[in-house]
Amino acid sequence: MSTRADIHDLRHHGDAEMRDGATGLVDLAVNVRTGTPPAWLRDRIADSLAGLAAYPDGRAARAAVAERHGLPVERVLLTAGAAEAFVLLARAMAARRPVVVHPQFTEPEAALRDAGHQVRRVLLRAEDGFRLDPDAVPDDADLVVLGNPTNPTSVLHPAEMITKLARPGRTLVVDEAFMDAVPGEPEALAARTDVPGLVVLRSLTKTWGLAGLRIGYVLAEPESVTALERAQPLWPVSTPALAAAEACVSAAALAEAEQAARRTAVERAHLLAGLAEFDEVQTVEAAEGPFVLVRMERADAVRARLRTLGFAARRGDTFPGLGREWLRLAVRDRSTTNRFLQALDQALTSVGG
Repeated sequence: MSTRADIHDLRHHGDAEMRDGATGLVDLAVNVRTGTPPAWLRDRIADSLAGLAAYPDGRAARAAVAERHGLPVERVLLTAGAAEAFVLLARAMAARRPVVVHPQFTEPEAALRDAGHQVRRVLLRAEDGFRLDPDAVPDDADLVVLGNPTNPTSVLHPAEMITKLARPGRTLVVDEAFMDAVPGEPEALAARTDVPGLVVLRSLTKTWGLAGLRIGYVLAEPESVTALERAQPLWPVSTPALAAAEACVSAAALAEAEQAARRTAVERAHLLAGLAEFDEVQTVEAAEGPFVLVRMERADAVRARLRTLGFAARRGDTFPGLGREWLRLAVRDRSTTNRFLQALDQALTSVGG
């Protein structure tokens, strides 16, 4: 159990790999699906621009999200991406003993610390496959945050294990930003109303390529939604983002997302099979998300060499619970993966394995 902010850069994210000097690199660092947003979604967003003179009205989008999950609208809050939701939770929830389960997306801890909270960490272990152990979470934790499937490990925790963390007086925050990239969403908690204190976060930026638009939502008990909404500024979600939200939860969009998730699962299996050919590389084999976590000696040198060979990978040492020997790789199409595996072979050889 750790409470210190230590050396991990909690505000480092995959997009940093694609900034200065990244022209022409193949992006394996950011977990946004390639080839997105699709043309039909771009058209819907473009059509919404005619209404920019009016203040945003989120009622239709909120109702559409509620219908998508079979929930009343009082349990839905639209946000400017899931990242905004973490800030709202840190500011609005009166948590005295928050716990973040790592390795995971670092923004929830950063937001909690910025709001003045002293955060304790539960570190899942590589030797256990980074699988959740509910007994590792302190009984006195009144706010618990974890991802499912978890970024960066790509582990999908059973819903049954997660709900064991719920109890009266505790807020249980589950980040399901990548759940729509899992075929069938078998361990989703988004539609559950029987779990006390449950708060589920969803993002529409990953599957639909809307990272630059910022759109996500919170699903929670009405009292929690009201508390979070009070912490928001007026009109927090823009008209184009609202149009995107409504479009992305339609029946046709959900069917398209499911097809994309199934393709990703096939391409992930191909990537894992290729990585298994390298004795120097260990993978988190239970991967269920659109990315995989790998371990190798001198990963920082390998990552630097990969950049010279045209590929950007996500460093792992900014995630609590991981070190410099870890890299996260986004799943791409087979042709891209084959070229990456050739580059990885060269990189490992050049840095001495």
